[in-house]
Order: sequence, then C-alpha cells, then structure tokens
Amino acid sequence: MHRRRSPCAARAKARGTREPWLASRARASFGSVSPESTSTEPRARRTVYRWDLDKTYLSTDFDSLKGLFRAALEKAEDKVAFPGARVLLRELCATEPRGLFILSGSPEQMRKVIEEKLALDGIKWDGLVLKPSLNRLLRGRFRFLRDQVSYKLAALLTSRSGLDGAYDEFMFGDDAEADAFVYSLYSDLCSGRVGLDALAQVLDLARAYDDDAAELLELARNVPQADVGRRIFIHLERLEPSTAFSHFGRRVFAFHNYFQPAVVLLEDGCLDADAVLRVGTELVRAHAFSPEALGASYADLARRRVLSESTGEALRQAVARIEPEPGEVGEALSALGQALGMYALPGRAEAPLLDGPLDYLELLPSDKARAKRAKTRARLRPR
Repeated sequence: MHRRRSPCAARAKARGTREPWLASRARASFGSVSPESTSTEPRARRTVYRWDLDKTYLSTDFDSLKGLFRAALEKAEDKVAFPGARVLLRELCATEPRGLFILSGSPEQMRKVIEEKLALDGIKWDGLVLKPSLNRLLRGRFRFLRDQVSYKLAALLTSRSGLDGAYDEFMFGDDAEADAFVYSLYSDLCSGRVGLDALAQVLDLARAYDDDAAELLELARNVPQADVGRRIFIHLERLEPSTAFSHFGRRVFAFHNYFQPAVVLLEDGCLDADAVLRVGTELVRAHAFSPEALGASYADLARRRVLSESTGEALRQAVARIEPEPGEVGEALSALGQALGMYALPGRAEAPLLDGPLDYLELLPSDKARAKRAKTRARLRPR
C-alpha cells in the first residue's frame, strides 16, 4: 500500500521504551508462555487458539438497548453459548494446546461473570482480556468505546510478544464487527507482510487516539516475526453468505455452524474425527438441529474445496464405528454418511493462503460498511 506516511509513525519512532498503557493492561490478563516450541512437539503443543466472546462463543444481543441491559445484568448460568461452541472449545482444550486466549469487547466490569460462565462450561483458558471501557470513558476517550481495531490489535500483539518460537494460530471471531480485519492485520504484522508505515495509516483511518496509535506501533516494531496466522474462522451470526469475506483471502473461513470449523480443524490436524462427530451429534441432540443439517454442512465444505480425501475417509470410518441408534441422532449420522459418499474430494485441499497482499486501507471502510448493513438487517429480523 503506497500511501502517505502517517505522522503517527514519526511519533512512535521518537518514543521511549516504557511499557505501553494498552499493552500493560493486556499483558496482565494474557500472561505469557515461555517454553520455546520445536517441530518435534505434538501438533497441539505448537497450536494457539484465539477466541472472541460475544456473537462468537456467547449468543449476545447488543443490537438493542434491551439486549445490552440484559447482557450486563445476566448471571453466569443465564448466559448462553452458541450451539456447538461449548463442545468444540472443550474438545480443543482436551488436546492441551499451547494456549487458549480469549479477547472480548465486553467491559472489564463483567470479568467475574464471564469467568464463572467459562468455568461452568468446562473451559480452561490461558488469557482473558476484556475492554477497559469505563476507564477510558472517565478519561474522556469516547471514541474508544466503539473502537475495536486498536483495542484488539494491541491485545493480540501483546499476547504474541509473550509467546516464544514458531507455532500456528487459529482465530475465531464473528461477522458483527471487525474481527476478520483485525485478525488478518495482526497475522500480517507478525509475518512482516505489513510494515509500520502501513499500520500507521490504518490507525489514522480507524481514528485511533494518537498515543494509542504510537503504543501500537511500538508493539508492532518489537513483535517476534513469524508467519503464525494459520486460519481465521468467522461465525456468520448475521446470516451473511459464506462469500462475504472472500476479499480477505482463503485464510479467512466463514462458517454457518460449529460442525463446520470442527471438520476443517480435522483437515488441519487439530482434532480427530471422533471429536468432530461429538460436536456434530451435540448440535442434533441438544440444539434441535435437523437430521439433514450435518450432511448439508459437510456438502457445503466439500463444494468449497477446503477438505481433502483423507479427511473424508477419516469421517467415514468414524461414522462406521458408531453403533446405530434410533431417533434424530441416528438419522443425522445416516445423512452425513450419505453426504460423505456423494462428493469426490481432492487429494489435497486448497491451502488457507493469501493470493496476494491485502490493501487494509481499502478493506477497513468496506468492512465497516458490510458490518453496518448486516447490523441493520439484524435489527429488522423477527425475534
């Protein structure tokens, strides 16, 4: 991106090396993982998961004042995870990954109830960062309340600085705000595809406060360089088409239900086929998914060419190992088995790679416009 040089870059270059305010808040919650990863470690120990909360893990309505008040007053036991999200996250935790880091736009004052909810769901996390909204509001930083780019990017870069060595990151977000944009920019900063000048211009465009922008540039300058961003999963909570994020490249994978990322994670070597079926059958058994839903979800993945022949075979064998049972779960597994036999998968799936560099100065306004349109549709949707 050959655009004008932002004044933020010059200010950041002249800064000292004191701990940035944004970074210090994130570092206290994320902590660090110091043992260096090696290629001889199990796959899980070379894997980091990053999850958003609202509209990714938790079904939160912040499109209306009523929904905001309800979310603020809910007890832990009243908060509801999206169908399949809890069991998928538990399956990922069971693999003992290098780290599970949760980053949310919810205010810091909700930490106790969110931690209680995660504990009730059996989720073990390594870091939980919530937004210091009240602190910034008291300082007159009103734009910060709506800012997701500088807040989340600072937390991600801080967390990356606490992790040594090379590893793969799998990131989960949603289509309500800027998760695809932030995760993509973070990945490209870590890999060196995006430099400080380009980041400064993005932060100017995002209307980040000058001192926040300068601290972010300092974080980006010192972040360990490695191509860690393996895949970005975007939950289509707004019911957008799966092509809504195609301009971010194949690294971003939009999904309709949590069976789909489970299957893709089997393709990526992060889960086994039995774990994938536990996610799928949970959707049918506990969340009233129709028996045809698993087969249709698999068919969508096959058409999108994100699965290889070995993944299809692993699922076929896993389905065959399950004792037939009556009812909708049995019907769902039968429908999935039929879908597994209908599609010829390639020997190698399309890799989640970028076709070329992303122009973040163009992506930011276009993604904001997409999110605004989706929010308008959500408000008009019958409840």
